[in-house]
Amino acid sequence: MAANPGTFSALGRALVQQGRLVQADATAIHVEAAKGGLSFVQQLVASRKLSAREVSQFAAGTFGYPLLDLAAVDTDQLPLNLIDAKIVANHRVIALAKRGNRLFVGMSDPTNEQVMQEVKFATGMTTEPVVVEDDKLGLVVKRLTESSGRALDAVTEDVDLSGIEVTDGDAQPEVVTEEIDDAPVVKYVQKILLDAINGGASDIHFEPYEKFYRIRYRQDGVLYDIAQPPLAIKEKIASRIKVVSKLDISEKRVPQDGRMKMVLSKTRAIDFRVSTLPTLHGEKICMRILDPSSATLGIDALGYDPDQKEALMHAISRPYGMVLVTGPTGSGKTVSLYTCLNILNKPGINISTAEDPAEINLPGINQVNMNDKAGLSFSVALKAFLRQDPDIIMVGEIRDLETGEIAIKAAQTGHLVLSTLHTNDAPTTLSRLMNMGIAPFNIASSVILITAQRLARRLCACKRPVDIPPEALKRAGFRDEDLDGGWQTYGPAGCEVCKNTGYKGRVGIYQVMPISEEIERIIMKNGTAIDVADQAQRDGVRDLRQSGLLKVKKGLTSLEEVEAVTNE
Repeated sequence: MAANPGTFSALGRALVQQGRLVQADATAIHVEAAKGGLSFVQQLVASRKLSAREVSQFAAGTFGYPLLDLAAVDTDQLPLNLIDAKIVANHRVIALAKRGNRLFVGMSDPTNEQVMQEVKFATGMTTEPVVVEDDKLGLVVKRLTESSGRALDAVTEDVDLSGIEVTDGDAQPEVVTEEIDDAPVVKYVQKILLDAINGGASDIHFEPYEKFYRIRYRQDGVLYDIAQPPLAIKEKIASRIKVVSKLDISEKRVPQDGRMKMVLSKTRAIDFRVSTLPTLHGEKICMRILDPSSATLGIDALGYDPDQKEALMHAISRPYGMVLVTGPTGSGKTVSLYTCLNILNKPGINISTAEDPAEINLPGINQVNMNDKAGLSFSVALKAFLRQDPDIIMVGEIRDLETGEIAIKAAQTGHLVLSTLHTNDAPTTLSRLMNMGIAPFNIASSVILITAQRLARRLCACKRPVDIPPEALKRAGFRDEDLDGGWQTYGPAGCEVCKNTGYKGRVGIYQVMPISEEIERIIMKNGTAIDVADQAQRDGVRDLRQSGLLKVKKGLTSLEEVEAVTNE
């Protein structure tokens, strides 16, 4: 968890007084830090006004405290149990050594008296600050709090039980047993969830097998084993998750879907979409982490190239028509749609969405959850929307002819319709709509833009140059004119930040295809996806592979990663 902002520290004032920071910048950084729940130093380093090394050297030199390079310290040897885990995570302070009644603590802002007093009160020892670089401190704090694989009796209580609130989902009959209330399991599940959030995971998998039980995180699109708790507690873990997700814990024969919320602070809450699946050896549970902040990243953060961004912004600014986003599960379609909705979400606009389920809550948007049991399907919701005077309609997915026809009708009658489809690329989307039974005339007159997308792993800052033979580059899709020697290919290296994978985060690869007049003519003539693709190439639309190769040229990802996520 992020550090508390506290008051404007003496470090900030000293930086201003000695001319290392402008007063206006210092004030702005302090305000932003308070908004984001960060410390002053964290926000200062993030703003790139000063580096972490410069801040630490200034703090040590100005206030006369010792300076320590954490890279030279074996963190496994640090005294873990001297400072409470909550204080370590909240205030970014670590215990370095103990001598008698004196405790040496590592911190990036030694002038933060509030933190010093809290550590002193909690430990009962005299505290001596040691200045460390904030970026290295953050890594150590993260490592110290990443402890999911510990034994259950050693799990620390990072969040109160009241920190988890349940939202949405139909009321299900709850069977309360003593087993469910087992405190170690409650703490363990919370620890797993917290570590997943802090580690940037997108999904958590709880998987029972005959001989063992394992927990895996999906991080940057790849699954990693995290823990293997005792097989005996699989029922308790499943029961705990089902209780807080308002699922029927007595029903283990059919799949169930639910939702839960974990409140991390006053300003941040994370939603989880929960899915259970009966397997041979028990219930497999998959939890999708839904961070509302992902919808507010802005269009630039998603990785669209300038021309692609321009085409997309032009399409969503039109008064009516249909914009389709395609791609496989987990390719970021929802985030792209929500980013567009967030741009369009203004006081004078009425926006309604039909989703299964609504993943990210956005104020100002009327979101409707599908409920098949109650008869609330996409087509029913769409019919209702048309009587609600909407300006913009978002349909979670076009799955059948009825939904597609109503969406097309809405696009033709003066509404902007956004939706998703499961196809491989933009041209095949048009063929899929025709195969559903939608008339070519209706498709040509309503669809204004189709964007296909994939997510590739982004190279970490530790990336290294690699030499790839020109023949291999040509086989991947590079043309002769691209191989001018003015750019360098990079590959993964591996460091502490990326856990030696060489990749950190993901970058979007997009095919943004506006429907030109020529493509409309092809649709009207019942043309194939190949005809559409050829025309799109003539119109200057890059396919997924070409967009990926552009990311390789820019050094954002590796050639292997692009080849893995795109077809050629």
